[in-house]
Amino acid sequence: MFDAPASAPAVDLDAYFRRIGYDGPRAPTRETLRAIAVRHPDAIPFENLDVLLGRGISIVPADIDAKLIGGGRGGYCYEQNGLLKRVLQALGFQVEGLMARVLWMAPEGAPPRPRSHQVLGVTIPGEFGEGEVWLADAGFGGCVLTAPLRLFSDEVQDTPHGKFRILDTQTGGVAERRVQADLSGRWATLYHVSQGGWAEVDYEQANFFTYTHPSSHFTWSMTVGRTTATARYALKNNRFTHRDLTGAVVEQRDLSVDELEATLRDVIGLPVEADWRPVLEKVVAWGTPA
Repeated sequence: MFDAPASAPAVDLDAYFRRIGYDGPRAPTRETLRAIAVRHPDAIPFENLDVLLGRGISIVPADIDAKLIGGGRGGYCYEQNGLLKRVLQALGFQVEGLMARVLWMAPEGAPPRPRSHQVLGVTIPGEFGEGEVWLADAGFGGCVLTAPLRLFSDEVQDTPHGKFRILDTQTGGVAERRVQADLSGRWATLYHVSQGGWAEVDYEQANFFTYTHPSSHFTWSMTVGRTTATARYALKNNRFTHRDLTGAVVEQRDLSVDELEATLRDVIGLPVEADWRPVLEKVVAWGTPA
């Protein structure tokens, strides 16, 4: 298991903003948060290649920065939102690490799942000075948020990539907030956000479980996503899906090894390495998970 740092070091904001292509204001405002939320998942894809390559996932800040900023790679939630949290804190935002139960694509009435997804609660002063908590999440694959959402509002909220809403719910009698996306008129649940913050050290065990435990789908399937200004792109093993801003499928097909390698490089924007080839061959052999 990787060692968790006692305290998170500062992030190189100039390097991060070059990575996401942002040169706007750096004041801790809703406008700044919105600008980062839409650029981050375009420049830094979601991916779990290192799990399948047997490299493990370090959430030590220096390792995250070397991979996601310096190395041109992507990552999953603990990497993505760990980085985003330090960026927002460096800008002067009040940020709390939260955890969520993923229910994306789960059948109705399925048993509760454990908390396994890191998200962020960002407090921004309101019109009269009171703090308003916004949900930020740069690490949810093909349905990543491209705008912050009011965490404690039941209203439908618009983003550059569709409508979302957040409702009260419970799991085992514990109050949570249900985050849902409008998929062509059908509300689909992404996850339940648990109230109460997590310390950085708390994420270490959850991360270790995610990249090692046989029940974690990241250990036996490839999940990749990038969301641009005009589209969402997703790979589930070798099944490629391109959706437009309305969520409608523009293209969906299974890729060969060569096509998969080209898509990772040219569409997702990853620096494909030579030693990925055997893993990509396995991914194509596995096919699309049920």
